[in-house]
Amino acid sequence: MNADEIARRFGTPAYVYDLTEVRAACRALRDTLPRPHRLYYSLKANPHPVVAGTLAGQGCHAEVSSTGELAAALAAGFPPEHLLMTGPGKTGADIAGALAAGVRRFSAESAADLDRIETAARAAAVTTECLLRINADQPVPGMGLAMTGTASQFGTDLSAVLAAPERFRGRVTGLHLYMGTNIADEDTLLRQYEQSITIAAALGFELSELDLGGGFGAPYSVPGDRYAFPGLRSRLSALLDQHLAGWRHGRPGVSFESGRYLTGTCGRLITRVVDVKTSKGKTYAVLDSGVHHLGGMAGLRRLPRLQPRPHVGTGGDAQPYTLVGPLCTPLDTWAQGVTLPGLAAGDLLEIPNVGAYGLTASLLAFLGHPAPVEVVLDDGEPVHVSRLALHRTEVPVTTPTPTIPAGNNNKTNNNDKTKEYAR
Repeated sequence: MNADEIARRFGTPAYVYDLTEVRAACRALRDTLPRPHRLYYSLKANPHPVVAGTLAGQGCHAEVSSTGELAAALAAGFPPEHLLMTGPGKTGADIAGALAAGVRRFSAESAADLDRIETAARAAAVTTECLLRINADQPVPGMGLAMTGTASQFGTDLSAVLAAPERFRGRVTGLHLYMGTNIADEDTLLRQYEQSITIAAALGFELSELDLGGGFGAPYSVPGDRYAFPGLRSRLSALLDQHLAGWRHGRPGVSFESGRYLTGTCGRLITRVVDVKTSKGKTYAVLDSGVHHLGGMAGLRRLPRLQPRPHVGTGGDAQPYTLVGPLCTPLDTWAQGVTLPGLAAGDLLEIPNVGAYGLTASLLAFLGHPAPVEVVLDDGEPVHVSRLALHRTEVPVTTPTPTIPAGNNNKTNNNDKTKEYAR
């Protein structure tokens, strides 16, 4: 369904998600990874219930980092036993709520985080599986955005674990290592996995799961196809064979995470030109969408240059435009100096490859504009149309429920059974 028909039937701005592409991306990533493996979908990339539900239907598990993501994953159809709860700021109440919902697998970011998980599990009389997230002592060269290897809120420094392994050995069932994100180069991906695998082997913990994270890149807001990593499966399998010989039999089971690769190329944002004007020699195209709908991290200077596709133009001479939205702030700027055919009010632009880190990674509440309509297509036909709405809920004035304090490092009754991993 093209932009004209979407705009005519549903209005603008409009996010459009293609489930055919979601399934294709999932197949492509599974074909890239060693087998057997477990694949977690990171809800933060796109928590839309139909998009996430499609990945649940493809056999993915889910990685969640908040009570909101937990609720979204359950609503999308992920069984609670298929969820991994992560994040550096899990409170005792967060953990207790996840346990009550049936979650049993957690990633612990520190000794104190592990204490909180164990304390909550004892209070609920349940058994948990805890992965210890490790912050490597050295970054991997070539990372666009390094998650570990430097001072970080993520994970426990490897040197601290090596200095006191008894604080963790026997209390954790696995390791979680996530080195970087949005990596387009196969060699860089392999280097990060090699470092993670050698760390796991050197620690010598008895592990049921080794979560190697993700980092699989995808084009964002620019034209282009999914990236390919044709040699990754064979090269990574060889590394695992070398250092962790039992991995093919689930000792440990190997898992990966992805959000961007699975959903990035499924989405586009259709926006309409509201006004075109010139100020002091610069031509502005004012759109009905902006950083409140896409790229809200512009204020943190992390929004890349967008390359929109003009779908309907006046056909005039091409010229450079500064693309801005309707917000009352100069930060509402998508790109400057983008050369496009002559634009006029009413023309449509498409921003490609924004199925990940789009609407819910933006400044949706700022100024109170309505959210874009979200149109989900399957085989080219709309199967779900909705609009996200924010609302205020009154909270009774009561005494806050105390959070569950850290425990005393007592061991939980970890289950040593071999895990099942998707083949």
